[in-house]
Amino acid sequence: MQNKEIDFEPNESCALAMEAQDSLKHFRDKFHIPKQASGEDVLYFTGNSLGLQPRTTREYIEQELDDWKNLGVEGHFHAENPWMPYHEFLTEKMANVVGAKPLETVVMNSLTVNLHLLMVSFYRPNGKRNKIVIEKNAFPSDQYAVASQIAFHSKISNSKFQIPDSKENRLIELAPRDGETILRIEDIEKVIEENGDEIALVLLGGVNYYTGQAFDMKRITGIGHKAGAVVGFDLAHAAGNLELHLHDWNVDFAAWCSYKYLNSGPGGIAGVFVHERHADAFELPRFAGWWGHDKETRFLMDDKFIPMRGAEGWQLSNPPIFQLAALRASLDIFEEAGMKNLREKSVKLTNYLEFLLNEIHDERIGIITPRDSKDRGCQLSIRVKNSDKTLFKAISEQGVIADWREPDVIRVAPVPLYNSFSDVWKFAEILKDCLAVK
Repeated sequence: MQNKEIDFEPNESCALAMEAQDSLKHFRDKFHIPKQASGEDVLYFTGNSLGLQPRTTREYIEQELDDWKNLGVEGHFHAENPWMPYHEFLTEKMANVVGAKPLETVVMNSLTVNLHLLMVSFYRPNGKRNKIVIEKNAFPSDQYAVASQIAFHSKISNSKFQIPDSKENRLIELAPRDGETILRIEDIEKVIEENGDEIALVLLGGVNYYTGQAFDMKRITGIGHKAGAVVGFDLAHAAGNLELHLHDWNVDFAAWCSYKYLNSGPGGIAGVFVHERHADAFELPRFAGWWGHDKETRFLMDDKFIPMRGAEGWQLSNPPIFQLAALRASLDIFEEAGMKNLREKSVKLTNYLEFLLNEIHDERIGIITPRDSKDRGCQLSIRVKNSDKTLFKAISEQGVIADWREPDVIRVAPVPLYNSFSDVWKFAEILKDCLAVK
């Protein structure tokens, strides 16, 4: 992406020099950047929570609104972009984002719904092999989903999600060592190896939402398969952030949302990956719906379910066209930019942010995200010692939109599509100034 490497320096001229060489800088103009009261752009670092709106999103959605207005039901076949196959317009571009084949990828539903649908098929407790491995500090929705799946399969009451502490001893939670914030790969490997003959499923996040740690998904998949387990990933914080190779890594399944790094809008439609080797595994149990039925015979309205090959066979209902249109607008931008290029810029942006934070030399702040760029995405989680959120409020008043997570962490994510090196420089200066008066 860069013409030549520039050594980091704690001054604005360094940021401007890197910006001048940034071949992706024009992509910022493809997004609406929120404004401060002064009219200046905010410093937006929460693409890990909600991505910004592409300028083309309105055009894409309005096309479908116009076709609905002018064609009614005929829009399914005669719209500019016919609604009947509309989800197929996104398949290849989404597959490129996650390193998959089109057969392995489909856009559908929402994230936790998809995780449940996939666990119906891929969590198959059988005798002693009945355990699920998950991060102890996984995103709560994942914890709820896994606990309720265990309860469902073992017929434990899970009223109000109060699963008994033992969960019939079917849950293995991975936790960092005492005094540490991230998981060591050797500890993950040890746990899986020691419990190998009892593990039915390994289900981890590709990137931990809180610490920003990115896991070695290729290695974990190999470890899990060696133990005889199925391996899946929640890629909510990885899709559109990391350069993924789900097919080559031999991952069994994955699911992700699209409203974070993929910029599809609040509550946007999600995605699913099912590896090619399961494409014809029609014997797997699944919850069926007519949109997963063989499309050549779907409208014969037979009561016998014939699933489509590949990931499409896990679909339930016809998808929301306006949400597909919004995601399509973003995926077209990703296709133009390329995940390899975006990842290269992301690493440099985040390394620059880390450099500037270290230059502040204030013992109250520290970074809990892994220091090695291969072990993180574009998020840095900044721990503020003895903080009561005062510092976060102070930087927010200066035009920074970041994210506070209890009890003491500010999450900052410079997104390569629309964040600049100048954004990072300005943020560091604001943080330094606010620390000086606190």
